[in-house]
Amino acid sequence: MAARPSRPNGQQQAGKVCQFKLVLLGESAVGKSSLVLRFVKGQFQEYQESTIGAAFLTQSVCLDDTTVKFEIWDTAGQERYHSLAPMYYRGAQAAIVVYDITNTETFGRAKTWVKELQRQASPNIVIALAGNKADLSAKRAVEYEEAQAYADDNSLLFMETSAKTAMNVNDLFLAIAKKLPKSEPQGGGGAAAGRSTRAGVDLSQPSQASKSQCCGN
Repeated sequence: MAARPSRPNGQQQAGKVCQFKLVLLGESAVGKSSLVLRFVKGQFQEYQESTIGAAFLTQSVCLDDTTVKFEIWDTAGQERYHSLAPMYYRGAQAAIVVYDITNTETFGRAKTWVKELQRQASPNIVIALAGNKADLSAKRAVEYEEAQAYADDNSLLFMETSAKTAMNVNDLFLAIAKKLPKSEPQGGGGAAAGRSTRAGVDLSQPSQASKSQCCGN
């Protein structure tokens, strides 16, 4: 039997499909859109325009016999869009809070986002902390150990990432996928999801094609 070419975010086509809503939060210019672009399309743009409001993309990863489909909301980081954030993280099963390792203020802002999610988001939301721009380690302002200790204290997944070099980008989404509950396929995670949900949607017959499939574009 001929083997299908593998991809960094999945090795084999799975039978069961679970759908989860994931939101990215963080200060402007920390690289949220670049992380999503790297994960979804395998691309990096040196000069990324600021997101207005939010952008929506999809991507899937394979875990054993399950395909995890992420519906990704990439939110704007500018302060004037902060009031819109609850609309995007409401009903999300996962969140990635991003900061720039060369900027301590963005790390402080990330902590504020984590507190807000812990207070207002779904009770069982999986939160990951991403220290982006790891390729600029020579300009580091936030120590890895400090961020790891904070993540441990708050039960967060944590990785330093680089959208530019692709370091840990797929691994971060895979770690989130592994932590999400897939045993009780109920609830919703799509663009219209407005209520707190705790599990993914089992899509035996996906009604909407992903922009980028699990094991091939």
